[in-house]
Formats: sequence, C-alpha cells, structure tokens
Amino acid sequence: MSTGYKITDQESIHFCTFTIVQWADLFTRQVYRDIVVDSFNYCIEAKGLRVHAYVFMSNHIHWMLSAAQGNLSGIIRDLKSYTAKLIFAQILEDSESRREWLVMVCKYAAGGHTHNKDFQIWSHDNHAEEIWSPKFIQQKMDYLHDNLVKKGLVPKLEHWLYSSAENYVMGK
Repeated sequence: MSTGYKITDQESIHFCTFTIVQWADLFTRQVYRDIVVDSFNYCIEAKGLRVHAYVFMSNHIHWMLSAAQGNLSGIIRDLKSYTAKLIFAQILEDSESRREWLVMVCKYAAGGHTHNKDFQIWSHDNHAEEIWSPKFIQQKMDYLHDNLVKKGLVPKLEHWLYSSAENYVMGK
C-alpha cells in the first residue's frame, strides 16, 4: 500500500526509513545489523549507492541516500529483497531465542501480498522524502542523530556504534 512517499527524482538525496514489519526489534542483534551493513557496503561499491548519513534503531533504520547513476529506487528494492532473504535465513538457522515469534511475525506480514508470499522482513514503504534545501538537510541530520540521545540510548550521540553521528559530531 502506497502512502504517497515516492522517489520521483532518482538523482536527489532522500531521507528514507526502512522499518521492520510489526516494528519487531530485530536490530537488537548484531548479526542482523551486519547483514544490512554488508549489503549496503556492496551497493556502495558495486551499484553507486551513496550513504550520506544513517542510524540503526532497534526496529528501523533512518538513511540519507542517493545514487550515482540515478537508480535509487532500484537499488533500494534490490537491497531490501536481498537482505530480507538473508535475515530470514539467519532467523531460521541461528540460535535465535525469538525464532518462533519472529517467523510468525514475518509470515503474518506476508499474508495477502503478491510479491512475498512466504515471509516479509521490511515494510513496503520507505517513507522517502526528497532533501530540497540546506535547512531541510540540517533538520533531518539533527533528527537522525539527536534521536539517540533524546531516547536515552546514549549520553552522547557519537557513542552509538551503528550511526554516522561520529562523522558529524565535530560540526556540532
């Protein structure tokens, strides 16, 4: 189901949110974060993805992304499809204490969809917002990084391991 957040300009920077279905706290485990990081690194090297800023939360990721060849939607589609398969396989193979619950959540989320009938890891919407001004960039950067401190997850934003905050803290 579309919510109106579409990537129309494939060459612009977009603020995107990738959410785990049912807001399941998947990224409390490093193994799942690493799957996504490895896949993004591949897309950076092989597909021209540009990651301008990011933060992993327990059940979603905020990104500021663009694509060198103007194919951002395609990269996101492929990346989410690929990481979903790897994450679901990891849930099934690993000694995941929440395996039964996560499998149930992922299978329930896939119900009624034509593209992923067996399981679903990511919500369909990316909530992509085109970055159109320096003020908007700063607003999104502050939200993306300061959210960690506001939620009480770290005392200083640069302490969060899975975030680009450390790269920007000097400018604060």
